[in-house]
Amino acid sequence: MILGKIFSNLKVILVEPNGPLNVGSVARLCSNFEVDELRIVSPKCDIFSLEAKKMALKGHKFLENCKIFDNLQKAIFDCDVVLASCGRIDVNKNSFFGSSEDIFDWTLSFKKINNLAIIFGREDRGLTNSELLLANKTFNIPTSQNNPSLNLSHAVSIALYELNKSSKRNIDQELKVFNLASPKQIHDSFLEIEELLLKVGYLLKHTSKAKISKFKNYFLRANTSMHEINVLRGIVHQINWFLNNSKK
Repeated sequence: MILGKIFSNLKVILVEPNGPLNVGSVARLCSNFEVDELRIVSPKCDIFSLEAKKMALKGHKFLENCKIFDNLQKAIFDCDVVLASCGRIDVNKNSFFGSSEDIFDWTLSFKKINNLAIIFGREDRGLTNSELLLANKTFNIPTSQNNPSLNLSHAVSIALYELNKSSKRNIDQELKVFNLASPKQIHDSFLEIEELLLKVGYLLKHTSKAKISKFKNYFLRANTSMHEINVLRGIVHQINWFLNNSKK
């Protein structure tokens, strides 16, 4: 069973890759596992170079047709579920990680996910904490603590292999109907929440981002549904309406 047959529109997203050999290798992997699309955020190398094309081989079409974005938000906001890979061990203490096996089993517990994206960070420093919070789930590929960071293309190959393996392991399980809030819905909601809490004085401008990040992390851990996020946004809108009209 190949990933392209399981998910509708499976996307691999690379953030600021700086090695054309890695990009070419990832394009080849997209072909190996029948990924639907390769997306690249602010590449720091020539992704159409001869080096990249030589490594891509039969995956050259993924280089030719890849979509390039100037920030990660734009690259993921048409996706229903976003997974992020992280190899760092010095991340924020409030960050929540799962093993790749657990996260992929969770992903495959739903009947259908129309747009699944997997994000991989920079070769030298991975994804920032704020970028990790754009994902529904963050997974870690266990390696030596003395050298936890994997080569970019190696990390992609392991992740796609593990996702494919999970699909075969969970083929007979009873599946749940997908109803999770998308990363864009969660992101937009927390922009509104932050604005409201600044307005009422609960947050201060210089510390608001850090506190909102903690709050957002709780919602991601809770697997917030579309209905729940809509209820939350309705409450925020009603409070804003009251504050605006009470002043009049």
